[in-house]
Parts: sequence; C-alpha cells; structure tokens
Amino acid sequence: MLEIKERLKVLIIGSGPAGYTAAIYAARAGLDPVMYTGLQPGGQLTITNDVENYPGYPDGVMGPQMMTDFKKQAERFGTDVRHGIVERVELAGDFKRVFIDNGDVIETETVIISTGASAKWLGIPSEEKFNGKGVSACAVCDGFFFKGKDVVVVGGGDTACEEATYLSKLCRKVYMLVRKDHMRASQIMQNRVEKTANIEVLWNTETEEIHGEDHMTGVRVKNNQTGEITEIEAQGFFVAIGHKPNTDIFKGQLDMDKYGYIITEKSSTKTNIEGVFACGDAQDSVYRQAVTAAGTGCMAALDAERFLVEKEVSVVS
Repeated sequence: MLEIKERLKVLIIGSGPAGYTAAIYAARAGLDPVMYTGLQPGGQLTITNDVENYPGYPDGVMGPQMMTDFKKQAERFGTDVRHGIVERVELAGDFKRVFIDNGDVIETETVIISTGASAKWLGIPSEEKFNGKGVSACAVCDGFFFKGKDVVVVGGGDTACEEATYLSKLCRKVYMLVRKDHMRASQIMQNRVEKTANIEVLWNTETEEIHGEDHMTGVRVKNNQTGEITEIEAQGFFVAIGHKPNTDIFKGQLDMDKYGYIITEKSSTKTNIEGVFACGDAQDSVYRQAVTAAGTGCMAALDAERFLVEKEVSVVS
C-alpha cells in the first residue's frame, strides 16, 4: 500500500523568481506552502552574474544573491523550502500525488509549477568556461553590458533574429552565425536583419571555439562548406538556438504546445487540470524575464488561493 507522508494545501515545484514569488504570496495567505527547489535551486539566475533590469536593485545584483534574497523572503513568511527533485506526478483527482526523489509521496490540494526552461547550448567546453564572462543566452538580460562592442549571435530562427536586432541598437557590430545557407526565421524577421546595417550574417558557419583569458575576446569559426577557419574579434557571444521547458514529468497530463510549454488559460495560470497552476518560463515562451516570471508567480498563488476558497465554500454549502 502506498504510504502518503503528508497532505498539503499548496506544493510548489521548482524555484527561481516565479516559484519564490508564488511562495511569498501563498505563505502570506496562510496556505503553508512547501517548495521543492529542483535540480538547480534558484533556477537560471544562479548562473547569471549581473542583473540590472530587476526593479528594486538600483545598483544591480548578482544572480545568486538575488535568489538568496528571494528565498529568505519566502522563508520569512513560513515557506518550507526543501531540497529535492520531483520525479513523477499524478495530477488527477482532488488530491494530487507528487513523488520525490528521496522516496516520499506527498498529496496536495494544489500544485504550482515553476520548473522554468533551460537554454539550449552548443556543447563546446569554452562555452561553459566563459558563461557570464561574455557568453550569454539572453540579449535582453545582458545586452546592456556590451554597449559599443562587437558581439556574435548564434542561430537562424526568429529568436536569433530578435536577439541580433536588439543587440544592433546597443553594439558596434553584430555577427550572426547561421550554420546553413538559409534561415529558419520568418520572412519579416529576416527582412529586419537584412535592413540593419551593423548586422553581418555569416552563412554556413559554425563555432569552433571561444577564446580569451578572464573574459572572452574572440571566436574561432569554420565555414562548413569550404572548411575555412576564421577568427572574429568579439567581446560577447549570444547563443540563440532556443530553450527547452522543464516540463517532461507533466507530459500526458497537462496540455502543452508543440515545444513543451504548458498552456494556461488566458489572463490566468490555470492549466487544463483543476488545482494545477503553471507560472514562469514553464509556460512563457515569449518574455522569459525574471520580472515577468515573478509576476506570474504572484498570479499562480492568487489563483491557488481562490481555488481553495471556492472549494471550501462549495463543501460547506
């Protein structure tokens, strides 16, 4: 017989700005939330150096410090933050079952999903070495640090075109590395790139290595048709080959788009299953910012609170 360790009102899966904000609101509402932080406690921001676009930090803040601040605030109001990974869920029924990697099984009336999304990387060693030292996966987050400098954008889809166009307004020169002789991007995005004077597209080109010392100083690239090796002097390297939402454990239960982002009702965080709410990058393929994630975390907690109140009223009546 399955042993249930405990029964909760609110369980939050995943940390980061969305999860911690949901925890703060749920805790202040007296819902005694429990959070499982997941494989990367604090999410993507724990591998981000300077954060200068989040309100309330006028001098900027290091990503890990910001997530420590969020965690402290959530715990201050009574959130039970636990280190652990949710391996499996059963979301049907009044009580949802959540299976933790330590063997615990928990039942909860509501689940708030804030598992985020992970950037796709090229997989070369120097990419990790210079992460935060010139290498980034978010132009909107980090483009400001490269004002007047030369940068490289990798990718041929809409995201890469958007990143390149955004950076072109800040940087002296933007090189786009496209590994084929055409882009996957929509025609309108390609037109924007073509009309931007300081964007240069290098076709049939792939990254061989990123080099530098304390900070990256350039990129060695290869033309995959001719085999020619070229060195590009650049201070920034933006990988724009997409993101993968961390939603695999919910497949087959929650409605998702073709990329795996959880679909929520318009202007809410409600999923197709009552009592299950999704926030942050797990359901946002458009903005992917800390501040928007935090906003949807607030929404998820409020949606969960209202759901529990309505459930209680219906039982009483």
